[in-house]
Amino acid sequence: MAGSLVAPADAVQPLDEAPELIVNGDFSAGTAPWWSTANSPVTVLDGRLCADVPAGTANPWDAIIGQNGLSLTAGAAYTLSYTATATEPVTIRTNVQMATEPWTTELATARQIGTTAAQVTETFTAGADHGAAQLVFQVGGGAEAVTFCVDDVSLRGGSAPPPYEPDTGSPVRVNQVGYLTHGPKSGTVVTDATGPLRWTLESAAGARVADGTTTPVGTDPTSRQNVHTFDFTAVTTAGEGYTVTVAGDRSEPFAIGDDLYASLRTDALAYFYHNRSGIEIDADIVGERYARPAGHIGVSPNQGDGDVPCQPGVCDYRLDARGGWYDAGDHGKYVVNGGIAVAQLMSTYERTLYAPTADAGPLGDGRLRLPEHGNGTPDILDEARWQLEFLMRMQVPAGEPLAGMAHHKLHDKEWTGLPLRPDRDPQPRELHPPTTAATLNLAATAAQCARLFQVHDPDFAERCRSAARTAWTAAGNHPDIFADPQDGTGGGAYSDDDVRDEFYWAAAELFLTTGENTYRTELLRSPLHGDTDAVFPRGGMSWGSVAGLGALNLATVPGGLSADQLATVRAMVTEAADGYAADAAQAAYGLPYAPDGGHYVWGSNSQVANNMIVLGSAHDLTGRTVYRDAVLRGLDYLLGRNPLNRSYVTGYGERDARNQHHRFWANQLDPALPNPAPGSLAGGPNASIEDPVAQAKLKGCAPAMCYIDDIESWATNEITINWNAPLAWVASYVDDLGGGEPVPTRCEVTYTSQRWSNGFTTQVEVKNTGDRPLPSWRLDWTFADQQRVTDTWGADIRQSGPRVGAEALAWNATIAPGATVRFGFNGRPTGLVHDPRVFRLNGEACATAAPR
Repeated sequence: MAGSLVAPADAVQPLDEAPELIVNGDFSAGTAPWWSTANSPVTVLDGRLCADVPAGTANPWDAIIGQNGLSLTAGAAYTLSYTATATEPVTIRTNVQMATEPWTTELATARQIGTTAAQVTETFTAGADHGAAQLVFQVGGGAEAVTFCVDDVSLRGGSAPPPYEPDTGSPVRVNQVGYLTHGPKSGTVVTDATGPLRWTLESAAGARVADGTTTPVGTDPTSRQNVHTFDFTAVTTAGEGYTVTVAGDRSEPFAIGDDLYASLRTDALAYFYHNRSGIEIDADIVGERYARPAGHIGVSPNQGDGDVPCQPGVCDYRLDARGGWYDAGDHGKYVVNGGIAVAQLMSTYERTLYAPTADAGPLGDGRLRLPEHGNGTPDILDEARWQLEFLMRMQVPAGEPLAGMAHHKLHDKEWTGLPLRPDRDPQPRELHPPTTAATLNLAATAAQCARLFQVHDPDFAERCRSAARTAWTAAGNHPDIFADPQDGTGGGAYSDDDVRDEFYWAAAELFLTTGENTYRTELLRSPLHGDTDAVFPRGGMSWGSVAGLGALNLATVPGGLSADQLATVRAMVTEAADGYAADAAQAAYGLPYAPDGGHYVWGSNSQVANNMIVLGSAHDLTGRTVYRDAVLRGLDYLLGRNPLNRSYVTGYGERDARNQHHRFWANQLDPALPNPAPGSLAGGPNASIEDPVAQAKLKGCAPAMCYIDDIESWATNEITINWNAPLAWVASYVDDLGGGEPVPTRCEVTYTSQRWSNGFTTQVEVKNTGDRPLPSWRLDWTFADQQRVTDTWGADIRQSGPRVGAEALAWNATIAPGATVRFGFNGRPTGLVHDPRVFRLNGEACATAAPR
């Protein structure tokens, strides 16, 4: 049964102090967790939630504002109240109902709303129990367009809901995907026991494979759980469906094997194609469920990114800012977030040029899910180019004030609600002011672009080089133009008032690309140079802390640093890696992340992944397995060995995150839309719990427990390009490890080049360091620059683009154990010339010796 009352807004009577079910009913926290249909986007205006309802909708339910997740108890009384106005008189329907078919209602009323604010109060008694009902305002069915606004929404009644308890499943926590055959294998169990417990590893058939006893750890401060750890590294039998049982509790199943992460590499990189702006997402590439029309190309209702004005008072020109990647759950495109993301994609490829264990094949032309196949350029660089083109379009044109600077961001004038596909976004688009941080992001990424694209598209590489130089000069002329921290309407502010790290990163990339002493000088005089804690913060790199990006490339990419200067940079990398590895060794859940005060930050999972990049780079430099093992234990954490027993990567593990905050991967709000695509990394625990859903359910949470898999929890469950980029780097690194067993080299290459005025002469020695003859040998390598082989001797040498292969001749076809063959060539250089570092003999990596 139900009743209602309408009273003037100034005659509101206080309601009984029953439990409040509505979250953010005064909209002080923005629009979340409210949602609306795509045709009626909502924004907060003067403290009210307002929806622009289009003309010509046929039914009330054609335009809806709502909130989900309401818990009702059968027989309990409830009071709903709200204040509403409309620009034209409109009849609305207000329902409290099931959130899925058959949409059974507990309250269903019709009310005319006019231009004068009035409070509406409805009462009803719930006829059934509901764990997740919804309140909806159905505002469609009108011939004319109207703006409907609501405020002070309250639904009180029933009894207070029980405290939120996350479903953590089994207390036995493991990597739910699996462990490399010859890598570390460990897990964590939550238990009240203080003494060791027996654990058993069983195969999929139920056979006991191994057993042992747990190691009590005590109370884990990150989760406030009493835990033990267990280790089964000695097991090296490949298989699927393994489980670990401790004290009668069984873990989720997992695999042991050599080829577990190839799909994660591909899926994590496909994330970027999925989130491209300005291009149709092709069903033949991603499947029907994820296909969609191009967003923001000027097709109604979009206003497009091809001719974007500035915010009022910022500039009097317009930019073609098409392309790029949508940052996160919103439809914004941000230079600082896009900068670190595209840099890490480029570094994923650049690593294959200089790390002997890295394999460029899975990143090559025709290997990833994107449309640019058959152009001879590695697919991962094609994906990076989509973002790089956008970044350069954000540069202030010559002749304008602040010429050469980069606009900080581009996004909607007002916030849009969820769910909303980008092609249905009706909001005007605006350029926000240029900033020094954005300009240095452009300088750094464009410089890296210039050196990587020089062998694939020299003209594009030159565009990047020119943009990088121009941006560097502009930033030097305007070193303290910062983003306004209050500029957060319609998109994130991304404010940063310390750009010493951006200057360091940009100088590093420009020096590596040009070899010019101007940039070396800037590096060496930076207050960050040599300061490990400043370059690699304990909590990890991020969009606001990017010096580590420059240091990692200085340490691994050939350049003009002196031996002492290079040693300083590499020492920063290994010192930081030592700290992260120590953190992993001390953590009950094995993760290389120990932020100040144990305070898990927004996007903590990306911080974990960024620390794993430092560890993986240190392993590439030194070969020390302690760094490799810390990377693998970090991956264990992301994929289920964590306090919530949750894989934070969609599609990976039995208990994976599936409701991350995203505008168009929004199945939780609209069953017609998909969940996030496989390979999407959730932001993870955030002790600050800024959003209303997290605040309602997670108050008092332990740091590593401050997470909820809910689409409205943008503070804990968002997905972004700059979080998926480090995941892609890590997945590529781990997939390159194979089974994790160190592969003994059976060859050693000495590569010696002598430069002369118009070219160079190179001598190559290949030594068989194994115990078997090497017949019909072929040595392959890739130039990182535009070197061209001309005259050759001692081998049949052929070049295709940057790739070179040297095959044996009849007289030197076999290399006996301990023997050496020699061959050479002349060549023509263009610009800087870097000797290759990765050589493969008959497909196997060789050790490299110092040139003689």
